Amino acid sequence: MHADSWALKAKKLGFRSRAVFKLEEILTKTKALKNNSFVLDIGSAPGGWSELIKAMTPSSHVYAIDLLPMDPINGVMFFQEDIMDIDEIKEISSLKSKFNLVISDLAPNLTGIRAVDEENIFDLNIFTLKAALNYLSKSNGSFIIKTFQNSLLKKLRTEMEKSFHLVQTYKPAASKSKSGEIYLYGEGPL
Repeated sequence: MHADSWALKAKKLGFRSRAVFKLEEILTKTKALKNNSFVLDIGSAPGGWSELIKAMTPSSHVYAIDLLPMDPINGVMFFQEDIMDIDEIKEISSLKSKFNLVISDLAPNLTGIRAVDEENIFDLNIFTLKAALNYLSKSNGSFIIKTFQNSLLKKLRTEMEKSFHLVQTYKPAASKSKSGEIYLYGEGPL
């Protein structure tokens, strides 16, 4: 398989995936990551985003959750659990309303049936948005979520606009041009 320049750069720098550059670009533009932040990484495997957070701000407290296994990262508390069970994880649920940043690179398994896939993506995005709102600090919380350009994107963005003071859309340079992935950023939970 041909590795693109972003994948090669990630490998050279020792990161787990090219996705780190997507998050890094958004974090640089939004300045959403501060020292000593509490960060919740939803859909964290293989761990590139958690790894980047610790590299950018070693003093941050990172909690990561995914159904898939993830190799350990120094300073990251990982839970191999279903996002639907997040409230059952006492180490995370005890921090409701305390996270400064919630990030999600989560995507459902695709069926290849467009209408079904779009609905599954939307449902997962809405669940993730609701989880983020439960866990974010109302005074200084930010949320970054990967989604896809499809017929339900506008509906998702509207839901985010009802939930945050500021909502922005990003298509990072490291995102493949043919990819339908897009990122929404929300700041200041309402």
